[in-house]
Amino acid sequence: MNVCDGSTTTLAEDESVESAVLRRLLELHPTRLTQEELIRELGGDGGGFAERDAVERAVRDLSAVGLLHRSERFVEPTRAALRFSDLLDR
Repeated sequence: MNVCDGSTTTLAEDESVESAVLRRLLELHPTRLTQEELIRELGGDGGGFAERDAVERAVRDLSAVGLLHRSERFVEPTRAALRFSDLLDR
C-alpha cells in the first residue's frame, strides 16, 4: 500500500482494505476468524505494521457501521451483511 505514488488516496486505500476484509469474511462464512487470522489471510505472513494497521482500521470501521461483529475473540459478518451478500448473488 503505497500512498506516495499519487495514484490512490488514503481514503481509496482504506475502502479497498475494507472491501477485501468484508469479502473475505463473507466468503469464509460460517467459519469464524480471529483478527490475527484475518490479518494473516489478507497479508500472507501477517504483514508489516502498515498492513496490520490497515486491517485493524477496516475491522473497526466496518464494525462501527454495522457490517461486522467484533467480539473479544472473533470477527464475523453481521446478519445485515450476510443478507446483502445473498441479495447481490441473485
